[in-house]
Amino acid sequence: MPPTAARLSAFTESVIRGMTRVAQRHGAINLSQGFPDFDPPAALLEALARAARGSNHQYAVTWGAPRFREALARKITRFSGVEVDPDQHLVVTCGGTEAMMVAMMTACQPGDRVIVFSPFYENYAADAVLCGAVPVHVALRAPAFGVDFDELERAFRTGARAVVLCNPSNPCGKVFTREELVRIGELAERYDAFVITDEVYEHIVYAPRRHVYFAALPGMAERTLVCNSLSKTYSITGWRLGYVQASARVIAEARKVHDFLTIGAAAPIQEAAITGLEFPDRYYEDFLADYTRKRDVFLGYLRAAGLPFTEPEGAYYVMTDISELGFSNDTDAAHWLAKEVGVAGVPGSSFFHEPVHHLIRFHFAKREETLRAAGEKLMAWRKAPGRP
Repeated sequence: MPPTAARLSAFTESVIRGMTRVAQRHGAINLSQGFPDFDPPAALLEALARAARGSNHQYAVTWGAPRFREALARKITRFSGVEVDPDQHLVVTCGGTEAMMVAMMTACQPGDRVIVFSPFYENYAADAVLCGAVPVHVALRAPAFGVDFDELERAFRTGARAVVLCNPSNPCGKVFTREELVRIGELAERYDAFVITDEVYEHIVYAPRRHVYFAALPGMAERTLVCNSLSKTYSITGWRLGYVQASARVIAEARKVHDFLTIGAAAPIQEAAITGLEFPDRYYEDFLADYTRKRDVFLGYLRAAGLPFTEPEGAYYVMTDISELGFSNDTDAAHWLAKEVGVAGVPGSSFFHEPVHHLIRFHFAKREETLRAAGEKLMAWRKAPGRP
C-alpha cells in the first residue's frame, strides 16, 4: 500500500473534539468543546421550521443565496462601518472552519509562510500545513497575552504571506486594542502581507473593552480577509454557516476555492438565518449581558476553588492554571478531571507552539445551572482530603 500524505504527520486529530468524546465516556460536564447547552433564539427556530416547509431545498448560488448575502452585508456594515457589496465582497461557507481554509488557500501559495500567534485555535496551523504553507509562530506574552512587536516583525521578515489574527482570541480571551491592531496593520503593509482575521466572537467583548473591526482600519480593507460565522452569535454551532468577507479582487478568487471544496452552504439554513441577521440592537445587548453573567458565575467558582486564571476580555473561554495540582502534564490532568471530578476541559498545550503544560481551557457557553454544577464539582474536589 502506498503511504498517505506526509503533511498529515504534522498535526493530530482535534484535541478539543477528542475531549468531548472523553467527557461523553465519563459522563462529565463538557466545558471543553465550545458549544451551548441551550437553544437558539425562538425566532430562529421558527424561521427554520418555515424554511423546511418552503422551497429552498436545492443548491443555492454557490457563493451564497442572494437574500442571505444581502442581509449579511447589511449586518456587517451596520456593526463595522465597512461598506459591503453582497455581490462582490462575500462568499458564504460551511461554517467558520471552511471560511478559514478558503481564506488560507486564497491568500497563500505552497511554501509560503503564515504567521500564527500562540496560543492559537488548533485549526490555524493545521490549515496552513494542509495548504502547503509553513506556520511561523509568534508568542503572545502571558499573563496579559501582549504582542511582542519586535518578534512579530522578525516573523514578517521571513517573507510571510499572511498573518492570522483571532480577535477576540480563542483560547485566551484576549481582545486586541486598536493600537495593537494598527501596528499589526502597519507591519502587514510594510511587508505586503494579507491579514486573515477570525472575528467569530465579535459580539462577546466584555466592558470596558470594545471590538475593533480590522477591515475598518484605514487602508486595511484591501489586504484583509475576514473569516466569521453565525455559530456563536446566534447559538447555532450545528448549522455550519460562515463567510469570508474581502475585496472584490480577493473574493473572486476565494469563490473558486469554495466552489471546489463544498459547492455551497445549505440552502434552507441560509433562508432561516436571515431572521437572525435582522435582529435589533437589543438582541446583541442582551446577548452580551447574558455572557457577562455566565463569565462572572464561572470565574467566581474558579476563585472559590483556588484555581488561578487569566480573566478573559472576550469570547467565552478561560485559561486556568493547574501547575500547583501535582500533575506531570496538562493532558493527564484534563483526562483525570473528566473521569474523577466530572468536569472536562482542554489541555492548554494543544493551543501553544511553546512547551506550555500547566493550563486547562474551560468554556462557559452553558446555562448558569450547568456552570454552577461544574463549579460545585471543582470546589468539592479542591476541598477533598488527599486530592491530587
